[in-house]
Amino acid sequence: MINKLDLVDYINSLKSLFSRDKDFILEGDINVHLRYIKKLEKYDYTSPPIIKNLDDALNRIKKQGILSHKEIFEFIKIVRYFEYLKDRNWADLNEWFSKIDIPQSIIEIASKYDKKGNLIGIEELDNINELIRQNKQNINQTLYKVLNYSKLEPYLIDRQIHLVNDEECLLVRGGFNRVLNAEIVGRSNNGYFYIFPKEIARYKDKESELLSKKEEIEFNLAKEFSSIFNKWYKFLSFINKEFDRFDSYNARITLAKSNNLTFITPSKDKKIILKNFCHPALKNCKSIDLEYEKNVLLITGVNAGGKTMLLKSILTSAYMAKYLLPMKASDKTHIGSFKNIIAIIDDPQNVKNDISTFAGRMKEFAKLFNTKDALIGVDEIELGTDSNEAASLFKVIIKELINQKIVITTHHKRLASLLANDERVELLAAIYDEKNQKPTYEFIKGTIGKSYAFETALKYGIPKRIVEMAKKDYGDDLENLNLLIEKSSKLELELKMKLKEEEERLQNIKKLEEGLKYQKEEFNKNIEKEKLKLLKEYNDAINKAKEAFKAKNQKEFHQKLNEAHKAKSKIKVKKQETNEKIEIGDNVKYFNSKGVVVSINGKNAIIDIDGKKVTAPLNMLKKYIQTHKKKSVKINKPNAKKADIKLDLHGMRYEEAMEEADKFINNALLANLGEVIIYHGMGSGVLASGIQKLLKNHPLVKEFHPAPPNMGGYGATVVKF
Repeated sequence: MINKLDLVDYINSLKSLFSRDKDFILEGDINVHLRYIKKLEKYDYTSPPIIKNLDDALNRIKKQGILSHKEIFEFIKIVRYFEYLKDRNWADLNEWFSKIDIPQSIIEIASKYDKKGNLIGIEELDNINELIRQNKQNINQTLYKVLNYSKLEPYLIDRQIHLVNDEECLLVRGGFNRVLNAEIVGRSNNGYFYIFPKEIARYKDKESELLSKKEEIEFNLAKEFSSIFNKWYKFLSFINKEFDRFDSYNARITLAKSNNLTFITPSKDKKIILKNFCHPALKNCKSIDLEYEKNVLLITGVNAGGKTMLLKSILTSAYMAKYLLPMKASDKTHIGSFKNIIAIIDDPQNVKNDISTFAGRMKEFAKLFNTKDALIGVDEIELGTDSNEAASLFKVIIKELINQKIVITTHHKRLASLLANDERVELLAAIYDEKNQKPTYEFIKGTIGKSYAFETALKYGIPKRIVEMAKKDYGDDLENLNLLIEKSSKLELELKMKLKEEEERLQNIKKLEEGLKYQKEEFNKNIEKEKLKLLKEYNDAINKAKEAFKAKNQKEFHQKLNEAHKAKSKIKVKKQETNEKIEIGDNVKYFNSKGVVVSINGKNAIIDIDGKKVTAPLNMLKKYIQTHKKKSVKINKPNAKKADIKLDLHGMRYEEAMEEADKFINNALLANLGEVIIYHGMGSGVLASGIQKLLKNHPLVKEFHPAPPNMGGYGATVVKF
């Protein structure tokens, strides 16, 4: 299936991220796996170490066999990695790692190895190693003593100590035996002799004895450790599987982050809705938008127009969702669940088995009648037999299998027409650009596409004379059928464009309605505020008047009455603004934004708001008068004191880092730098988030994105001005 769907390179790229070779398929509940993947995506952590396959080692542990220290250390590496994971503060992942309870005896074994897998902390072994080291030193000293032997000097080729068959040797010419008692170990390409002075033989014997003793100690330790491993066989088997599980999660997350991919899990229905989907085998991909809700999708149309790749893309999306493989698609993509995904794509003709193309296809179709809950893809269904006979046969076959989900590519116009009236069948035609004489790799629903065989033949070098003869032989009736099909496709395309225009117009109307609704709500809010203000002022005035009538004497009465008049005079009713005529050059308000009218076209105006051109309805604009004129000021552009193309924020506090980043960007702009890079690290993500917010709000930053892996990856951001 991987070969048929062109997923070999993609799967290999995923496997290259594994810590050890294994199947990419995750066993168990896919939704549980996705939940853990989504949690892991939020954290930064060290990737798992390279680990060898331990299946054979586990079998020998189970049978009370003895492991080598290298095999024992592979288990220790897994244990140490989970100790690292358990020590981190994962918050929502502790439920997983807390279940991995590492036995104390395993931890003690781990303490007997250093980072390279060498045994440490064993006194007897340390003593042996020290004796071996001293003995080796004695051998080297003896060899250097022989090298300085004056009578041997005429026979020496060089003054180096050579290692031949793990023996320290000297390189000499013939006749050396006159001055030195030595054993010949080998000969060089030039005919010289590698010799071993017999003077150091006693050191060599001692070395052999020490190494034998060391091997005995190491064997006994391996036996002891293997015995402990046997007691904890189930734990080691469990943690080995958990490591593969974590490793599979990590590889998927790494692949998704580095290629901006997303995870889509299968839904319980059988619908397939692709949004901005790209097949991973395509480098310069034209994304696919497709709604495939019926049982059968029949794809027709121009040769090399993308029919086969569309079929493979549909099957690939289902395959990737089934096995939780990250894909390039919008999160609005919806993919149904299928127990089986079957691709009938290749030519099954096989000389060895004496099987024809059509016979091979029939064998593949025969298997489908015993298959349930399947997504089936058939490329060029007419392959290998007479088209008219096959059309009737395949119509019946498809009707029989119609409860499955089937995607078919075909040039069978008769087959397409036989199935066109079935409401469970959806037609899709590849579009051909006649003006530029090339496929568009786009598709239109509900119609049968023309193959454009003659046009394709001309494009790829078939003489025009031959093509004209073929057209004549093809016949007028069949050509008229093609013309009708072509006309139908054009009408469908025109209808699609008109519908698109109407949808855009409807969207604009909705936006206008939303704007008017907002304006009305704001108006009502202001009215309500004004009413409350007037009510308060009115009550204040009334209260002042009442106090005047209650005054005990004439003087106090007049004093209170004056206060009431003053309160009344302060009451001002805000006049409703009238719709003034808006003209070019007027200062206007559009909601909370202020700008200048640049041009007027009918009921709409284009206004300049801080250098950005915005189209707005005239009835939503209000004039405003500037309270003061801005004096023209001559601005001298300052020179940047320091302009570098990179900034390292590691180790800085958040506020300090933001201040440095702001200075760095301004200096880069003043120095006319087009692109810079900011190193902020990944850490908890707070600093990276702050940098993104700063860049997003900066008016002169055109774009920014994570740096490539070789320049820091997600720990750095590339900024363009």
